[in-house]
Amino acid sequence: MALSLVDKLVVAISSRALFDFEEENRVYEEGNLHAYEALQRDRLTVPAKPGVAFPLIRKLLALNAGDHRVEVVILSRSDPISGLRAFHSCREYGLTIERGVFTRGRAPFGYLKPLNASLFLSANQQDVRDALAAGFPAARVLPESAKMASTYPDEIRIAFDGDAVLFSDEAERVFQKDGLRAFVGHEIHNKDLPLADGPLKPLLEALHRLQKLADQAAPMHIRTALVTARSAPAHERAIRTLMAWNIEIDEAMFLGGLDKSAFLREFEPDFFFDDQIGHCESARVVTATGHVLSGIVNAS
Repeated sequence: MALSLVDKLVVAISSRALFDFEEENRVYEEGNLHAYEALQRDRLTVPAKPGVAFPLIRKLLALNAGDHRVEVVILSRSDPISGLRAFHSCREYGLTIERGVFTRGRAPFGYLKPLNASLFLSANQQDVRDALAAGFPAARVLPESAKMASTYPDEIRIAFDGDAVLFSDEAERVFQKDGLRAFVGHEIHNKDLPLADGPLKPLLEALHRLQKLADQAAPMHIRTALVTARSAPAHERAIRTLMAWNIEIDEAMFLGGLDKSAFLREFEPDFFFDDQIGHCESARVVTATGHVLSGIVNAS
């Protein structure tokens, strides 16, 4: 019987999101593919430094201490030989990653479906757009994001923006078109109507299932937070939507336009997802950040 990833939380991640390949990527972006591949060949046995998403991936893999519930797959535009270096680096850091797809410059997002991916993290903006358009939770990692030394080694902490991330951009469209007063009125009028699914709802669902499966003795636990520019009374529709989904979050921050970075510094997430590049730029100074290129504010 063939193996299946259907019952797993599957994270597909580019080699550049997992490891610090920024120097090599600069050579690649100069258009000299052969120089890039030669550089990677020369460094095959040199472990790459941890990248933006490395701390998150290491913690997610720690959930497999009991049952195998998380699968991480490297999904990369790199060539297969460069993939050798990625796998060598995984072994050096003790990351149990066994699967990888390397497409040598071609868009890799098509492989998300057979992988049954719950999340795709990549530094390539177009690959993330394509993945989101195909219905997969995805975010563009900001390679220059901070990698904090977490004071919560036994917790996976993930923070999400609300509109256009966990929820659809329905309310954001009202705000962008008619302003704050119209947005608030719209949300009060529709407070009992759950918002439609946003692109990262499947990821939150998967994390919630893992939370319910974990016992008190587990070596790693999950803690989630909603960090949104909404404020009362527009907060109510967000909470009622989560209730309708039967999903519990651990913390909710309704900031009414306050800068999110100070609050993220206190929560100390291993990763933060937001659809607005301005919020991402502020957050990346504090923690690893992913730009969810969805909704009206990211319309191309």
